[in-house]
Amino acid sequence: MSCSVTGEFGRNVFNEVTMRECLPKNVFKSLKKTLDGEQPLDPITADVIANAMKDWAIAKGATHFCHWFQPMTGLTAEKHDAFISPRADGRTIMEFSGKELIRGEPDASSFPSGGLRATFEARGYTAWDCTSPVFVKEDGKNVTLYIPCAFCSYTGEALDKKTPLLRSMDALSKQAVRVLKALGDMTVTHVTATMGPEQEYFLVDQSFYAKRLDLLLTGRTLFGAKPPRGQELEDHYFGSLHERVASFMNELNNELWKLGVTAKTQHNEVAPAQYELAPVFSTINVAADHNQLTMDTLQKVARRHGFVCLLHEKPFAGVNGSGKHNNWSMSTDMGVNLLDPGETPHDNMVFLVMLCAVIRAVDKYARLLRASVANAGNEHRLGANEAPPAIVSVFLGEQLTDIFEQLAKGGAKNSKKGGQLKLGSLTLPPLPKDSTDRNRTSPFAFTGNKFEFRMVGSSQSISGPGFVLNTIVADALSEIADALEKAEDVKAAAQKVLQDIAVKHARIVYNGDNYTGEWVAEAAQRGLPNVRTTYESLRDVCSAEHVALFSKHGVLSREELEARTEVLFEGYSKQVNIEALTMLSIAKRQLLPACCEYSAKLGKAVTTVSDAGISAEPQKKLLKRVCDLIATMESRIEALEKATAKAAGTRGAEKHAQSYREDVLPAMVALRQTADELETIVDAKLWPLPTYAEMLFVR
Repeated sequence: MSCSVTGEFGRNVFNEVTMRECLPKNVFKSLKKTLDGEQPLDPITADVIANAMKDWAIAKGATHFCHWFQPMTGLTAEKHDAFISPRADGRTIMEFSGKELIRGEPDASSFPSGGLRATFEARGYTAWDCTSPVFVKEDGKNVTLYIPCAFCSYTGEALDKKTPLLRSMDALSKQAVRVLKALGDMTVTHVTATMGPEQEYFLVDQSFYAKRLDLLLTGRTLFGAKPPRGQELEDHYFGSLHERVASFMNELNNELWKLGVTAKTQHNEVAPAQYELAPVFSTINVAADHNQLTMDTLQKVARRHGFVCLLHEKPFAGVNGSGKHNNWSMSTDMGVNLLDPGETPHDNMVFLVMLCAVIRAVDKYARLLRASVANAGNEHRLGANEAPPAIVSVFLGEQLTDIFEQLAKGGAKNSKKGGQLKLGSLTLPPLPKDSTDRNRTSPFAFTGNKFEFRMVGSSQSISGPGFVLNTIVADALSEIADALEKAEDVKAAAQKVLQDIAVKHARIVYNGDNYTGEWVAEAAQRGLPNVRTTYESLRDVCSAEHVALFSKHGVLSREELEARTEVLFEGYSKQVNIEALTMLSIAKRQLLPACCEYSAKLGKAVTTVSDAGISAEPQKKLLKRVCDLIATMESRIEALEKATAKAAGTRGAEKHAQSYREDVLPAMVALRQTADELETIVDAKLWPLPTYAEMLFVR
C-alpha cells in the first residue's frame, strides 16, 4: 500500500482540523474552552458535537460506535453499539446523542477490581476523555467510531488505567504552575506531561507460532535450547531490513498514520527477529492511547504478512528482551519544554528547579517507580545485562552532573560545552558535539531535553508508570513551591532548595555501567534499593508513605491503591500459573513422547549393532544419557505439579504471588533445563517444537 503521508495522516481522526470543518464556529469555540480546561462541556454543545461525529463517521462507512477504555488488565476494552434508532413506523434512523458520547454503561462485573466491586454489582460508567481525539477504526470490513474514555465504578472509584493518569496530569500541572509563578512566570496557566514511548517487539513466522503452545497461550517460549548463533555477532542491530519485514513496516506505518499516530522511527533491534518503533512526543494521555493502538495494530498487520508479533518482555531466553522506553518531559501551555537546558543550563533557574525536582522524586520514590513496571514478563528482563537493572538510578551525563555537583557546593557558575567533533577527513564535515554522552544501561536517563524511563516492559500500558512518574514529580514540586511561596527572597530560597536536593539526593545519580557487579555493590553501599522480583516490589506499594502521596494529590484513594495492588498480585499469579500449566502440558504430551520414541530407536540400534557382533558402547552411552534425562524430566514434572498445586491452594493475593515466585518458578526453571538439554540430543525429526534457530532466523 502506498500513500501520501501528509494526505493520509490523521484522516481517520476527528481532530481539530476536522472539527473546524464539521462544527459550527460557536460550538467549536466552546469545545476548545473545554479542551483547555476553562469550562465543562454543556449538554447542548455535546449533542451538536455528537451529531457531527456521527455524520463524519458514517461518511467513512461506520455503522457502530464504542466507548474505548483501559481496564486494570492493562489491555483495552470496547463495547459496540449501532447508530440505528427504531421508529414507530418500523423504519430506523441513524442517531447519536451527546449523552451517548459523554457517558457509556458497560458491564463492570467481569473486569478485575481488586475488591472495589463485588461480581454481582455490574454497573460501571465510561466517561469521554475529550482531550484524546475520537477516531474511526477499520477492522476488516467493520468500521467503528472509537471514543477514548475513562472507566469508573458505580460508586466513583477508578477501575482503569486512564483515570489516575488524568488525575496525575492535573496534579502535576497544579504544582508546576505554582513553582513557575513563584519564579516569576505569570503567563503560564497549564503544564502538560508529554511522552514518547518507544516500542520493541519480535516477529516470528505464523507457521512456527502455530506449533508452539507456549507462544500461543503465554506469549513466550517456555522451552528452547540455545541456538548455535544468537546475537553475539551484533549484526542485526540497525541492520538492513529484510524485504518481508520492510513491507510489514510500511503497512504498519500507513495504518498508524491514518489513526494520527506519529510513527517516526523504525529499525532492527539487538536480538535477531527483534524490532523497534518510536513515535513523536504527544500529551501523555494521548500517548497512552496511541501506544495501545500501536500494540493492537502491530499484531493485526503482522498477521497480514504471515508473522505473529510478540510483545512479551522476554519471549526468548538468552537474547535481548523487549522494553518500552518512555521519554517523559513537561511542557507549558506557551510551548516551553521545562526540561530543555538551553545553551547555559547553569543559570537557567526554571530548568534547574525542574531537573532537581525530578531527581528528588526518583530518589525518594524509587521503590514505587520500580513497582510501576513490575509484572511477570518484566521479571525475566530487568537486571539481565540486556536491560536496566532493578536498581533505580539517574543518568545525567557529564555536563549536568558537573552542574549538580556545583549546586551542592552552593551554586552553579558555568556549563561544560560539547564543542566540535572532527573526523580526520576533509570530505567529512566537523560535527557539533553534544555536551554529554548517552547511557543505554541506565534505567532513568536524561537525554537532552527529557528523561528516558527505560524499565517499562514492552507489553505494559504506559499509563501506570506514567501516573506514578507524574505524581512523584508533582509531590517534589509541591515541596519546592511551598518553600518558594513563603520566601521573601525567592532567588536565595531557590538556590537553597537546589543545594539541599543536590546534597541529599546525590546518591541516585550514576553515570557508569549499570550492568556491572561493581555497580550492584556500590548501589548497596549508597543505600539504593535493589528489588529483584515482582512479588517483592508490589509488597511496597501500599505503604503509609505511598498512600499519603496519592491521597495528597488526588490521584488514588487508599482503597483504589490497595485494589489495584491486589489486581497486580493476582495478575502475576495468574500469568505464572498459566505458564506452569502450559509447560506441564507440553512436557507431558509433546516432549516426553518424543524423547521416549527416540530412546526406543536407540534401544533398537543397540540391539541391531550388538547382534552384528560390533561394540555398541557409543549407542549404549547415548541411550543411558537420554533415559537418565527422561527420568529427571519425569521427576521434575512431578515437582512442578506439586508446586503448582501448593500455590493454587494458597490464600491471599500476596501469599499467592509469593508461592508462585518462590515455589513454582524455580520448578519451571528446573524442568526447562532438562528439556532443553534433551533438545540438543534428540533426533531433530522427532523434536515436536520449532527451534530457536528457526524462529529467530527464518524470514
